[in-house]
Formats: sequence, structure tokens, C-alpha cells
Amino acid sequence: MTDRRALSHLLRRLTFGPTSAEVDAAVRAGYGTTVSELLRPGPLPSPPELGADPVAQLDPGAGREQRQQARAEQNKQVTVLTRWWLARMTDAGAAEKLTFFWHGHWATSARKVRSAQLMLAQLQTLRRYGTGDTGPLVRAMVHDPALIIWLDGQRNTRRAPNENLARELMELFTLGIGAYTEDDVKAGARVLTGWQVDRATGVATLVPKRHDDRPVTLLGRTGTWDADSYADLLVRHEAHVPFLVRRLWVRYAAASGPSQAAAARIVAAGRNTTALLTALCQDPEFTAASGHLVKQPVEWLVGALRQLGVNVAELTQQQQQRLQSDLRGLGQVPLRPPSVDGWPAGGSWLTTASTQARLSAAQTLAKLAPAVADRLTGADRVEALADLLVVDAWSGGTREALRSVRDPRRMLALALASPEYAVH
Repeated sequence: MTDRRALSHLLRRLTFGPTSAEVDAAVRAGYGTTVSELLRPGPLPSPPELGADPVAQLDPGAGREQRQQARAEQNKQVTVLTRWWLARMTDAGAAEKLTFFWHGHWATSARKVRSAQLMLAQLQTLRRYGTGDTGPLVRAMVHDPALIIWLDGQRNTRRAPNENLARELMELFTLGIGAYTEDDVKAGARVLTGWQVDRATGVATLVPKRHDDRPVTLLGRTGTWDADSYADLLVRHEAHVPFLVRRLWVRYAAASGPSQAAAARIVAAGRNTTALLTALCQDPEFTAASGHLVKQPVEWLVGALRQLGVNVAELTQQQQQRLQSDLRGLGQVPLRPPSVDGWPAGGSWLTTASTQARLSAAQTLAKLAPAVADRLTGADRVEALADLLVVDAWSGGTREALRSVRDPRRMLALALASPEYAVH
């Protein structure tokens, strides 16, 4: 693989979609420097103005109509937050791609949480802690109000333990199946009893009378644990880093997972997410995984917006609504994962229905793209299109199909819907 192809591959994986100019800059900087620059943590973004949660502000005696209006306002706030995040994705590169990874990993949905404020707070937590040691991140997420609501933590009491949060904390977020027992789930649930969320303040607090503070045996150790010490047990467990490496590999390298040798090399980097991603990107199997990862719909759409120079913040409300409608058609809307398992990976995004949805969304993008006709003219317009979309090479069939199209916007739409653009 040439240096340019290797760097194009790196940028496609670490960001939502590089521009040709960004690839040029990476070639000049070199591979190692580019990895370091992309993964350098940045400041937290300034959040959008959402206002207060309208449902939390209702009087206890509010009528049905008032509650319906408050719910409608809640939905509007979630829409505002979603559009703000999409706009930020087009600007922030690798940092926001990592936040999106963690969002899919912790998989919390606004459908059940019903609070843009709590979802925003969770995103800020993922940004604040997601680049460093996983210890502070897991501690913060155990206390996260949105996650507590999403996984029924408020129903977890001394008298009626609810196992949802404890189970998913181990199975999906930190250890993986096989690293814990059902007794560990029961013990973890008891440790996490008593947490309640105040929606008006957005704060989770422990209510002592609802909490079970008796000693338990958890992951082979007996003691009196609290939420923080439980989180510490999880991240110190021998299964934690290998589990996280597999999850990172599936989203950044290939859906098939790493070989044992590659996994061992990356695990050796420790528990720091930036160090793990650095090791992943520098592993020889990462470069060899080019062409083996299907873009998630959000990655596909945001990457196209970046490469086409579409400023999401400057779009009309109708145009933004259309983009969100396209994402719904594609099957992935930020802040709305389908379940605690998050979104699928790999070939699940390559169905007949998804291909049709991509073509429809590609037509939307082609209409939004500025000065397409100026950029895709002349005898080399097919190559110009590959350069614009940072596609290493078209297949013979795709190349002939593109050459047969005269209209630049239709040509662009076909390229965006092509296998070469969907799989990278």
C-alpha cells in the first residue's frame, strides 16, 4: 500500500471522511505524526442552547394538554441537539468520531430518556473522559443520569433489585459474555441500588434508604462496594482491555475482529483509549484491513457532507429535516440507537433496502453540494470524483457507469451510492 493510500485509509477510519486536502496534508506530515495529531484530545465544545426540560418544569397538577405540549417541546429539543451534533461532526474530525464510537458503545436512547439535557450531559461525559484511562470513564457512566434511566437504574432498590444496569455494564460495556456469572449480576445490582435522577437538576444521587449496603461477593472478591469501587473492579478485570480492543477493532478496522496476535499487541498498550487507538492504527493488520469495513450511515452521510463542503449549520430548516429523514431511512439516527446493543456492524448495512436508501440520500447530498458542475468537468471527471470523495480506485463496472452519466449531480449521487464509497 502506497503512503497516500495508507494515509487515506487512516483518515477514513479515524475521521468521518477526509477531504483530499486533508490527505495531502497527512502525506506531508507522515503517518506517525498524523496519528498523533488526530488523536490529540481537544477542548469540550460549547453546547447548544436547549433551555430547561419542559416536563421537569411542569406543576404536579398539570393537565393532559399541558403534558402533551411539554412532550412535544422535549422532542424539539432533541431535534436541536441532533442537528447541532451533526454540524459538529462535520467540523471536529477524529475527536467527534471517537465520541460517536462511545455513543454507540454505551448505546443510550433519547426515546426512553426523553431529555435532550441529559443526553447532552452524557455526550459531554463521553468527550471529557473518552480519550483517556477507562477508569474515570466507567466511573462517570455508572453515575450518568441518562444511562441510569435508560437501564432502569431508578427502579433498582433494596427491596426490589433490578439487574438491567449491572448486567449490561458487564456484558456490553466493560467485560463481555463469559467474564462474569449470574451471581455477579445479582451482586452488582445490589451494589447499584438506590440511585435516583432529579430531572430538574439533571443530577443522580444515592438515596440511602433505597440502597443495599450489605457485603457481597463480586467478581471473586468479597466486600462492601459502592458504585465507584464496582467500576474500579470492572476496569481492573483481565477481560476488560481485550474486550474494549475487540470493540474498537470492529468499528475502526474490520467487522471480523482482530487476530489473536493483533489483539495481544494492542492490548499491551494498556487501558488508555488514545494509546489503544494509536496501537491499533500502527498495527500491520490495520493497514491490511483496507476495504473490509462498511460505513455506518452516520459515517457515510457526515463524510459526504465534509467532502462536498456542505455547511450543516447554514442549511435551511427544511434541508436539515431532509437530512434527518434520510438518516432515518438509512437506519441510524444519532441519540436513538435501537437497543442497548447499539447499532449493527458490517454487512448488516449492505441490503437491497439500504442500497436504495443510500441512493435516495445521495441525491439529497448532490443537490446540496456547491459548485458540483465546476468540479466534475472535462475528460478526467471520473478521476476528479474519486479525488473529491477520497476513493482509492473505482471498479471497472463503477467507472463505466459513471462515465455514461452526463449530469454532474447525478454522477455524484451514483458515486456516493457505489460499493467503493460504502465500503472502505
